Amino acid sequence: MADEIQQKLLQRVQRPAQLEAADDIQVPPLTFTRSAFPVYFPSSASFLPTREIFPPVSSAPNLPVTARRYASFDVLPRSTLSPNLQAPFPSIDRDFADVGYVRRCIPTTTRRVFPFPRKDAFQTFKLSIESNVKRFPDGRPRLVDRNIAEEVSKMLELKARLPEKNGEAAAAAAPSKQHQQQQLLLKTPKGTRDYGPEQMALRLAVLDKIVTVFKKHGAETIDTPVFERKAVLTGKYGEDSKLIYDLKDQGGEILSLRYDLTVPFARYLAMGKISSAKRYHIAKVYRRDNPSTTRARYREFYQCVSLSTTNVVVSSDRDRVPRMTDDFDIAGRYDPMIPDAECIRIVSEALRSLDVGPYAIRLNHRSLLDGIFAACGVPSDKFRAVCSAVDKLDKNPWSEVRREMIEEKGLDESSADEIGAYVSQSGGTELISKLRADDRLTRYESAVKGLESVELLFQYCDLLRVADEIIFDLSLARGLDYYTGVIFEAILTGEFVGVSRLKTQSRFVSFRFFSFPAGDDVGVGSVAGGGRYDNLVGMFDNRNKSIPCVGLSLGVERIFNVLETRLNRRGVKTRTTEVEVFVATAQKNLHEERMKLLSILWDAGVKAEQSYKRNVKLLAQLQHCEETGIPLVVIIGEAELARGEVTLRDVASRAELSVPRASLIEEIRKRL
Repeated sequence: MADEIQQKLLQRVQRPAQLEAADDIQVPPLTFTRSAFPVYFPSSASFLPTREIFPPVSSAPNLPVTARRYASFDVLPRSTLSPNLQAPFPSIDRDFADVGYVRRCIPTTTRRVFPFPRKDAFQTFKLSIESNVKRFPDGRPRLVDRNIAEEVSKMLELKARLPEKNGEAAAAAAPSKQHQQQQLLLKTPKGTRDYGPEQMALRLAVLDKIVTVFKKHGAETIDTPVFERKAVLTGKYGEDSKLIYDLKDQGGEILSLRYDLTVPFARYLAMGKISSAKRYHIAKVYRRDNPSTTRARYREFYQCVSLSTTNVVVSSDRDRVPRMTDDFDIAGRYDPMIPDAECIRIVSEALRSLDVGPYAIRLNHRSLLDGIFAACGVPSDKFRAVCSAVDKLDKNPWSEVRREMIEEKGLDESSADEIGAYVSQSGGTELISKLRADDRLTRYESAVKGLESVELLFQYCDLLRVADEIIFDLSLARGLDYYTGVIFEAILTGEFVGVSRLKTQSRFVSFRFFSFPAGDDVGVGSVAGGGRYDNLVGMFDNRNKSIPCVGLSLGVERIFNVLETRLNRRGVKTRTTEVEVFVATAQKNLHEERMKLLSILWDAGVKAEQSYKRNVKLLAQLQHCEETGIPLVVIIGEAELARGEVTLRDVASRAELSVPRASLIEEIRKRL
């Protein structure tokens, strides 16, 4: 019987050479003797005793054994083995961290039993086997050593408890993994930021001032979807089209997040067959731009635009203009330059109301730029590409812009130098006269048309009393493709001198009032921009019917950044609540009286609050008012209740006055 089993064993071990070569791990040839030999098995495999037939192997030849040919083991602790078996393969010991020993092992083709992965996917052990044929005359294994039996019993018990321990370990490890995952995700996406209560208070104040200016000029507000069909947005922004965020296609329409508010406004006009409008729009837009927090350049930001249909449209936004922007646009057919001049006036009013400091409004005309390019020998099909290069002069020196024109745009050096001579010029109406005398330039109709428009615009701006704030700057290009006429941009020019005054001497700055000392200037680039886009609406009309439009965009993010930085430098705390009165109690168990008085104040339209604790110390309530900037405190005490009065306290001066409850509302309104 033993010989028959031995023969079957040899047949199972000796596999074809090509299969042997495919094994993941090769073990040196071994001899089945009364000594020991190394075997390898995955950590997930069971290696506790099993009941397999173990034949005599004393006469087995040397066989190449692979890691896939061991199925059944009896495990022995190292301490139970004789010294000559404890380290039978010292040269291999160095390669493996864990060492165990088996008393019995049956070589077998075990692909069905253990689907072994590659070597680096499982632990390896060196196990040793002692084959004692005399102890197994009938070919069946027996546990003959009491110590071995006890050890195996302990291991079986440990094996039974292993799932329980693994579960406990997994439960203990789960919070750690979850915590690590949360740590990884607890950040805003690149190019975005959170706004806390103080930032939002300042931002809302900025928006409120801007909206007040827009409404003063008769604008209405609209809203459009945050995403548009991609076909609506593509082909409108020139080189900036690569900054559009595309949404993942889910089997429906191909969509993109809006890049600005001007193109959606043009689509809105064409879709609604609207030929005349004056509107403003405040909403978020998205750009895959390189963000810069120091220059308030984000990937998600508000645009605040004002627009009117007059066959004139203002660009509500541009890469150079700060991220959150207010847009105002005028659309419709009107006489030249009248709505354009009003847009410049709106920019001036908004910046003055925000106290951002000295500023200048740069002005140019796209037709004049086209005439300059033509006079310098630029082919007409390269006008837009060269214009986008000139547009970078606000960020890059002329040497870099010149190199781009020559190496990337394909201009010759003489043409680039001639363009440089033109775009280096700026001034006022005297520059218009100088350019009119340029015979080379005035040969081109587009240049003449542009000069006439700029001259007329200066006249109207003078009537609107903003001409002294305008600089005629030939380097201003504004790179978006949809501009067709006048373009303008507002920049901060130097030290800021606040012109408003705080209402009180409090260390808090109200939402509605800003005041900053000289020398607090923060460089952020342009803070407003706009221009005319007469052909944009026609791109969405089946009959190609154009509606002239002109508009402007205020860079709310950059304006906000300027104001926030200045407040931080002064150490001024911004109020984050509009509460006017805090109702406090001087003794315990008066919270019901406090709530009655609160209802009276709320019904009268007074902004009031209380502590949500029934009994709270008066000092803690007064400290809360000082920390949050609440100007007035109404104090209720038992003595005041008996007299039908309350104590009205001014938080800033700490002056107190007893007031009859019947006249409390009137007294509060006097002090606010």
